[in-house]
Amino acid sequence: MAFTIKINGQTRRVDVDDDTPLLWVLRDVLGMTGTKFGCGAALCGACTVHVDGVPTRSCITPIDSIGTSAVTTIEAVGATAAGRKVQRAWLDLEVPQCGYCQSGQIMSAAALLASNPKPSDADIDDAMSGNICRCGTYVRIREAIKQAAAS
Repeated sequence: MAFTIKINGQTRRVDVDDDTPLLWVLRDVLGMTGTKFGCGAALCGACTVHVDGVPTRSCITPIDSIGTSAVTTIEAVGATAAGRKVQRAWLDLEVPQCGYCQSGQIMSAAALLASNPKPSDADIDDAMSGNICRCGTYVRIREAIKQAAAS
């Protein structure tokens, strides 16, 4: 089935089954490999993208649920004010270790700052609780979010 979706400000047409997860449309059909596959069950957050600005697990989001919503991926989050600040802070504080989860972490952090520019520690913990980092970079992630909020 053909779908017309808006990704990173561009209209794209894809021909996939209606239950194809958005993650596989991004990675396999459109070749946008910045969004990562982690658990496939929305438990780790590696596949986080924004759907109309809301952090969304793309591994369990079927393409037919997107409709006219705007999808933003890690490839374009730097074009937003919050995303740009988060990416700068990630670089300044050298947050990534292995890096695998970082695109999902950045997407969740950018969504947090877009909706709450001055988050408390509890706000950060709550917003980031669904993103797992097997390297344990949580302290640097929190500091980067604080730096991004202060910039």
